[in-house]
Amino acid sequence: MKATVKWVGDETFMGTSESGHIINMDANGGNLAPSPMENVLMSLGGCSSVDVVSILQKSRQDIRDVKVEISGNRVDTIPRVFSDIHLHFVVTGTEVNEKQVERAINLSADKYCSVAFMLNKSVKITHDFEIVNV
Repeated sequence: MKATVKWVGDETFMGTSESGHIINMDANGGNLAPSPMENVLMSLGGCSSVDVVSILQKSRQDIRDVKVEISGNRVDTIPRVFSDIHLHFVVTGTEVNEKQVERAINLSADKYCSVAFMLNKSVKITHDFEIVNV
């Protein structure tokens, strides 16, 4: 897997993935685009969400929506790495089984999400969830 990041002016950068997808980043606190650290949070949320949706679908849960709200705290010293990250999953569906949601999130966190595995080496990652039945 490869990618490139190109400086496009001021504190703005353009990342291009090997598959040709583009993402803009802003080093200036995310004024024009997400900052690289915001992208880390979104990557973790995306990776986990892919797993959770797939596992819930395979367990025949009638899900309509899955959203994850991610919050991260950073240390005050340089480099300003994350000290802890919390993922709050909101799963919407009909008669969604609480045990299946808990299982899906745990499998993602403990077995499948590559981003979480990399971050777990230095960041405390926690998660919880709520189910909205429709």
